[in-house]
Amino acid sequence: MNLETLKAALPDYAKDLKLNLGSLANETSLNDQQKWGTFLACAFAIGEPKTIHAMVGETEGKLTPEAARAAKAAASIMGMNNVYYRFTHLVHNETYRTMPAKLRMQVIGAPGVEKGDFELWCMAVSAVNGCGMCMESHERVLRETGFTSEQIQACVRIGAVVNAVARTLAAEAAIS
Repeated sequence: MNLETLKAALPDYAKDLKLNLGSLANETSLNDQQKWGTFLACAFAIGEPKTIHAMVGETEGKLTPEAARAAKAAASIMGMNNVYYRFTHLVHNETYRTMPAKLRMQVIGAPGVEKGDFELWCMAVSAVNGCGMCMESHERVLRETGFTSEQIQACVRIGAVVNAVARTLAAEAAIS
């Protein structure tokens, strides 16, 4: 499976998603590792099987094994961090923000790819998962690393479209 088979699997009412997948596949503000790593990380974060299979198929040969592993690791670690830090941000008891998380997060310090690329994937996954605190943190690091607003927006656009595609396919599967 690849991006074209994923687009073909979408129902007619999701034509905008098909078009957005195509335009994002041609996104030029991100290099290929950044772009395809974002697609893969978001697919793994959402967990819908057709979307995952399509992104794995599409990224084979476009991502090194190390980059693919790091994109999946971004989805994995943000799946934990986004819940924890969203909690500390939304609960009005300041005590939780001062307590150590006591959660293992070593992959963030040694992801196996450039720090900026890993942060970009974490940003997209954090946007998909809706963690404002994490988005603020990743956006700050990305800006410090030299990423532009256009690049950060592109990664979030990829996350938004992959999320919508996966949710559409899951909804269609639920009624078939």
